[in-house]
Amino acid sequence: MTSRYRRRAPGEPRAVGYLYVLPALAFYGALLLFPFGQSVWLSLLHWDGFTAATWAGGANYHDLLTDPELRAPFAHALLLLVFYSALPVAIGLLLAALLSRARVRGMTFFRTVLFLPQVLALIVVGVAWRSILAPDGLLNDVLRAVGLGAAARPWLGDYDWALPAVGIVGTWVGTGLCMVLFLAGAQRIPRELYEAARLDGAGPLREFLAVTLPGLRPQIAVALTLTIVAGLRNFDLIYITTSGGPGNATSVPAYEVYHRAFETNQVGSAAAIGVTLTVLIFVLTVCVSRLVEGRRT
Repeated sequence: MTSRYRRRAPGEPRAVGYLYVLPALAFYGALLLFPFGQSVWLSLLHWDGFTAATWAGGANYHDLLTDPELRAPFAHALLLLVFYSALPVAIGLLLAALLSRARVRGMTFFRTVLFLPQVLALIVVGVAWRSILAPDGLLNDVLRAVGLGAAARPWLGDYDWALPAVGIVGTWVGTGLCMVLFLAGAQRIPRELYEAARLDGAGPLREFLAVTLPGLRPQIAVALTLTIVAGLRNFDLIYITTSGGPGNATSVPAYEVYHRAFETNQVGSAAAIGVTLTVLIFVLTVCVSRLVEGRRT
């Protein structure tokens, strides 16, 4: 009896602890879990949003696997992760490594400028970049001014360049966030580790790989999680800049949900895409977390 009493955690019983978080759990369930459950139910139906629904079973999910038109948005989203996640993390690491080694005047101003895209609404960002990437926009004007007029093109209307063009906008938006996270993490790395590495003859690259990169693993996990989620649920930029065009060259799952639910009245198919996207985001974020936790151990 005494050993059982000693093993119990001090403070309130566990049941009382659950009562403290019950209001938050109820709020979370009402706003997120219940609508998600409704989406799962709708994904099992054929429904146009107006007439009586009919049972579809797994037909909507079968279409996701067999219909190239439905698979393409997911392929586009995975490709955009290179621009929305991989490039911002890589550039953020590079900037953090350079700025942590050298003293730069006006560091606060530099951070603010790079972080500014995170403060702006994505609709504002989309309108600005749509103007920049237009056929008569700033980018083409600069290319013509420096003698590269042959490279000018309607960036958002080109089948081959529309998706990378939108991806570059995502890179611009995410880089500042990653850099600020990594700079904050680099300040927590003990200076003694850098001094020891330099005494052992480590150069800048070796110092980064042996000291900075391992010390930034928690921040890298956070940055990867945030940028992956932002890349997969991307809707604002696509809607404002290309509306999924030209054709469906820039269609992504979040935009396809809107398109099918509100424009073509395929509510069941839209719900299936939304559920699949949610599961994909969950799986990728869990994999990132597990990877970092595994390396810590």
